Amino acid sequence: MRPKILLTNDDGVYSNGIWAAYRALSEIADVTVVAPATQQSAVGRSISIFEPIRATEITVDGVRAYAVGGKPTDAVIIGLFALKLQPDLVVSGINIGENLSYESIMTSGTVGAAMEASNQGVSSVAFSLQVWDQGDKFDDPRHVGNSFNDSERVVRDVCEKILARGFPEGTDVINVNIPSQVRGGYEVTHLARKLFHTGVERRLDPRGRPYFWINGPLVEDAEEGTDVHAIRKGNVSITPITLDCTAAEGGDSVRDLFG
Repeated sequence: MRPKILLTNDDGVYSNGIWAAYRALSEIADVTVVAPATQQSAVGRSISIFEPIRATEITVDGVRAYAVGGKPTDAVIIGLFALKLQPDLVVSGINIGENLSYESIMTSGTVGAAMEASNQGVSSVAFSLQVWDQGDKFDDPRHVGNSFNDSERVVRDVCEKILARGFPEGTDVINVNIPSQVRGGYEVTHLARKLFHTGVERRLDPRGRPYFWINGPLVEDAEEGTDVHAIRKGNVSITPITLDCTAAEGGDSVRDLFG
């Protein structure tokens, strides 16, 4: 029997990225797409607990999929517990835009969906594709013009290795970031601290009342060994992530404070 994969994302069920991943994975596994009905970027691991969730069966290019009226985390939960898919692996992506650093993975719906799968006991991988034009992250993901040739190859290769050899011990999620042009190979990395120089722009609406827009350019680079630096070199960054956010190195100083 072929392995089973639940495929989700945060850009929405009609995104070019999720269907690029489907093309790559359907060659090696039975893939079921369960993804948000609309764009849900930057919602992290938020979950819908105050409203009902609808899952509508749709067809995209002749392929059956499920459009979930909720967050990426909701889509994973619906796939696992309502549709009872029992996948061997959950794949989230391909996200339009990189998910690098502490800053990004804490807010990423792509990584959030993978974390939810892992929290429910299913191995998971998140895939994101670097874009140079930051506007691409906010355009309609159904019409993003990026080439997915390299990323499809990476998605298939990474998932084939996991399905054949098993998920790495001590890891809850594998976060894979693919440069817009792959110039090197795989690099196992750790998370950089920042991806953006955070800024806030104050503007006035047509009635003269102020409002604020959070913005900021990408950081130029980060130290050797980080996911940010690997992408800047053109390598595919592979970062093992754990759900345990306990600061083990801080235990002694916290005990001194409260002892």
